[in-house]
Amino acid sequence: MKLKVCKLLPLLLFHAIVSFAQTRLSGQVFSKTDSSIVKGCTVFLNEKLSTVTDDSGKFYFQAVPKGSYTLQTEIPGYRVHKKNFSATGKELYFELYLTSSDQNLDELTVTEKAADFGFSHLRGVESMGIYEGKKSEVISPDQLVANLSTNNARQVYSRVAGLNIWENEGGGLQLNIGGRGLDPNRTSNFNVRQNGHDISADALGYPESYYTPPIEAVGKIQIVRGAASLQYGTQFGGLINFVMRKPVQDKKIEVVARQSIGSFGFYNAFTSASGTVGRLSYYTFFQYKKADGWRANSHFNNYTFYTDLDYKLSEKTSIGLDITKMHYLAQQPGGLTDAMFAADPRQTNRERNWFEVDWNMAAIHFDHHFNAANEFNLRVFGLAANRYSIGFRPNRVATIDDNSERDLIKGDFNNWGAEARYLKKYFIAKKLSVLLVGSRYYYGYNHNLQGLGSKGKDADFTFVEPDRFITYDYRFPNRNISLFAENIFYITDRLSITPGVRFEYIKTTADGYYGNISRDLAGNVINISRTDEYRTNGRQFLLAGLGIGYKPHSRVELYANISQNYRSITFSDMRISNPSSVIDPNLRDEKGYSIDLGVRSQQTTLFNYDISLFYLNYNNRIGEVQFYDESNRVLRLRSNVGQAIIMGIESYAEADFLRLSSPETKDWSGVLFGNVALIKSEYNRSEIPGVQGNHVEFVPKLNLKTGLRIGYKKLKGSLQFTHLTDQFSEATNATDGGVSSVVGLIPAYKIVDLSLSYEWKRLRVEASINNLSNEMYFTRRATGYPGPGILPSDGRGFYFTLQVKI
Repeated sequence: MKLKVCKLLPLLLFHAIVSFAQTRLSGQVFSKTDSSIVKGCTVFLNEKLSTVTDDSGKFYFQAVPKGSYTLQTEIPGYRVHKKNFSATGKELYFELYLTSSDQNLDELTVTEKAADFGFSHLRGVESMGIYEGKKSEVISPDQLVANLSTNNARQVYSRVAGLNIWENEGGGLQLNIGGRGLDPNRTSNFNVRQNGHDISADALGYPESYYTPPIEAVGKIQIVRGAASLQYGTQFGGLINFVMRKPVQDKKIEVVARQSIGSFGFYNAFTSASGTVGRLSYYTFFQYKKADGWRANSHFNNYTFYTDLDYKLSEKTSIGLDITKMHYLAQQPGGLTDAMFAADPRQTNRERNWFEVDWNMAAIHFDHHFNAANEFNLRVFGLAANRYSIGFRPNRVATIDDNSERDLIKGDFNNWGAEARYLKKYFIAKKLSVLLVGSRYYYGYNHNLQGLGSKGKDADFTFVEPDRFITYDYRFPNRNISLFAENIFYITDRLSITPGVRFEYIKTTADGYYGNISRDLAGNVINISRTDEYRTNGRQFLLAGLGIGYKPHSRVELYANISQNYRSITFSDMRISNPSSVIDPNLRDEKGYSIDLGVRSQQTTLFNYDISLFYLNYNNRIGEVQFYDESNRVLRLRSNVGQAIIMGIESYAEADFLRLSSPETKDWSGVLFGNVALIKSEYNRSEIPGVQGNHVEFVPKLNLKTGLRIGYKKLKGSLQFTHLTDQFSEATNATDGGVSSVVGLIPAYKIVDLSLSYEWKRLRVEASINNLSNEMYFTRRATGYPGPGILPSDGRGFYFTLQVKI
């Protein structure tokens, strides 16, 4: 017994010393306007620890070690408030009074004013994620002066360096973003999420995003480059997460109605309702959008419905439900040859091509805060969706439609998954450390069909004699189990090291048949063949990464990160019949790693910058090369092209030059921004003749976006200039498009956009002119739908929006 007491006494003494050296911190948050309590406000401690005020506006931090700290608040509708203090071991209590973001201040206090650039980066620890030492970007659409009604990606993502954006339809129905040499097609090289859950057709077998949230409903867009592979999936591009608007906390109901009209028959109606009733908060919207399109045969109708319900079970526990429904039907004018584009970019020789998408998603999230240092989150999500396409699409783009049976492709996607995260903040020798561990289970089931469709002109998505003329029928069940962990070690107040690992088990299966229909010269069927096929591929692997952050100054941060990446082949692409493309049946998974090294500002109200070097090593890169078949037709082979090395400089800087030169200026602001990416790319090794030493496709050497925003009180105007140099569309670096025009050079282009906005009480007016100089250009050569061939981008268009908030 004496021995046990002797062992216990030192432990109790140590615990008493540690407890004595730590501070219990508490406080309460109020509105400065009327001294009402502010609940649901996030309170950060040195931007590392965080908690949320309860229904009484109170917050608590237990066991804060001695040292200097900064409290900072963050909640929509109020300006950021900061409070500096020192912890000495005594209990501390603070009352924080927040200023409404709509209130005019008598004096300008820089440290308490929220930045209004509309662009920043993620904190080291935020929303159950770790981002210390990673290249990240956050876009706040509310603060942009841009054409939001059309989801204009060129304007919305203008501050994100190095992004390559395909622009082939003016309605913003799909987002096509790539970067660092990654194929922009439906943003398939990024892990795309909404409120933290997947929204693509199949995260493994078909990672293409046919659904894009309306930017009018998005609160923030979070982007994390290749280093996101450890927490969010293995993609080379990284993460794009659309964080939808949060429910209004201080009203039972708030309604926002937006009506937009524009060129080419564009019309957009967006209506949202939001509020909090007791413990229940909600946000919902409905959007209807239609247009005739810049080219003939480009009409579309689109509607989207979304509801977010959140219920507080207690002060520490909440549960929520998200439901999304999107549907659109679009007529597709087809692609052009180089000669057709030069003669008239608006022409079309296709009127029977249609595309339909129906997207249905649901997600349940459960959040529990044990205390300020321990949090748990669980998301369970599911998707039931389809995409159907029908049309006449021969290899020769200029061929006149002969009104024969059309090619019909139908894809049905059903998947569900669950992802759990546990975040723990703890101290080692009085230095904070943050641990994130998580797991994920994912199941996807895709069913793809291809065959002959009707001879009509309407959007008829039924097969002709399906028992005979379906030439492709495959089912793709996929499974994925992941475990991941990352830990931030704050070595000093300025230096942090963040190692991480991710374990992946992936099993993909293809089960079905492919066939061929042979015809004589008169078009009569002489033979129909079918080949059954079953393939399965299970693999497991471990990815690792390391991030380093260093803050030599309160406003400057250096960051470095290296992370492994992986992208599995997509069976669903391997047997679809495409008149201009041939698929290599021996495709292998892509592997590699990405490195970022940069310096960026800690968010300020006067200037903001992020300058970085990156290096991307891309092994077994899947790409396309041009070749000639036995009939001397130009075709594309989709295969593992080789090892691609892509490196460059990505830089972004923005400054309010009026307020920098005249700090006393209150009503005026003048913001100048520049976004420049200089990229060098090369195929370092390849087994395909004529590829080694070539430039990598989708990599312009110069990617420039710059602009000016002038504001006077509530009146703001912006002028944006976009310039991309020449880029190749495939690995052989062919420049001539030939009769199919699915290969060839994508020429340099320069675009100017002008936007205006004005707010008066509950009204807001927006106007914009897209492509002010009416540049005739294109960003994409499509191999199949919605081509094949050159897909021209829209010419000059005018748009006007009226918003009422009730």
